[in-house]
Amino acid sequence: MALKYDIVIRQGETFQRKIRWESAPILYKAISAISQTAPVQITAAGHGIPNGWRVAVVSVKGMTQINALGDPPKASDYHKASVISSSIIQLDSVNAAEYKAYTSGGYLQFNTPVNLTGFTARMTIRDKVGGTQLMSLTTQNGRLVISTSEHSISIVIDATDTAAQTWSRAVYDLEVEDSAGVVTAILYGTAKITKEVTSDA
Repeated sequence: MALKYDIVIRQGETFQRKIRWESAPILYKAISAISQTAPVQITAAGHGIPNGWRVAVVSVKGMTQINALGDPPKASDYHKASVISSSIIQLDSVNAAEYKAYTSGGYLQFNTPVNLTGFTARMTIRDKVGGTQLMSLTTQNGRLVISTSEHSISIVIDATDTAAQTWSRAVYDLEVEDSAGVVTAILYGTAKITKEVTSDA
């Protein structure tokens, strides 16, 4: 099911967004240690989490402040993980220096990363649904870049291209196609252009 995600492009500035395609089932990796540091580091042997992936912490004893508030976790309970090693991740946005000491238990909870090997992607921006095409972004023209190691699709529009856009509001969707020709829509929403103040002119 495609997710709604609105984007804002600043005219004359390089636009970059990294989209990570998450899927079912939910995965759990057992935690064996958590540091009382800022940022916090969490040990979970063989976690298999890609760099930058969203994770939530659940069922920890002792350092209960780090646990997700929702059950199941809400979007605000997830944090982007920086991979330190195959056994350690770091949550850059979490300061655990004054949390209680970790005693036992707990899991890293996250959605399954989709294997993007053999995929292509395309994204069309139009003035309205079924209307005039304003921009075409594909893996072939370099405006969409797939990373199989990070399970991500990056939207990249260079500054020259954003400066040339004269529209102000539009709609878009982002689709991927696997090697068997199966097409899946993963994102849709509005796209807005914010006019630049400083330019080379």
